[in-house]
Amino acid sequence: MNVNDKELEEIKRKKLEKMLQGVKKGGGDKMTARIVVPVLDESGLNAMLSEHFGRAPYFAVIDLDENGSISSQKTVPNISEHFGGTGHPPDRILQLQPNALITYGMGPRALGIFQNARVAVLRANANTIKDVIAAYNNDELEELTEGCHHARHR
Repeated sequence: MNVNDKELEEIKRKKLEKMLQGVKKGGGDKMTARIVVPVLDESGLNAMLSEHFGRAPYFAVIDLDENGSISSQKTVPNISEHFGGTGHPPDRILQLQPNALITYGMGPRALGIFQNARVAVLRANANTIKDVIAAYNNDELEELTEGCHHARHR
């Protein structure tokens, strides 16, 4: 890794820290956060992540308490225009008021919407909700900085 790569990584790290500052509670070390994850079904914490953010049939909404423990979990259907409803998936997700979104990837348009709304978009490194939440709590997830180049909506 050369000097420019190290500087770029430091800038990315600081940007992610700044985005996540909004989920700090009362200046303490622990976070309180609402995390949204695109999933394939309604099987709770064992639900498998969807490969395609906007075309995920469901979104899991996970609330973490100040200790990083799951305080509530629900699954909501994707009612965007992709599934016969109205609106774009990012707009629907923002109605859930998340602090972070964990996904394998998304198109550049959706990524820009979340970045402008100051929602941290993190790259999933596991297949189930419980595993990505554990990775989130252990600071093992990286910020998603580029949209998928194969996305249909740019």
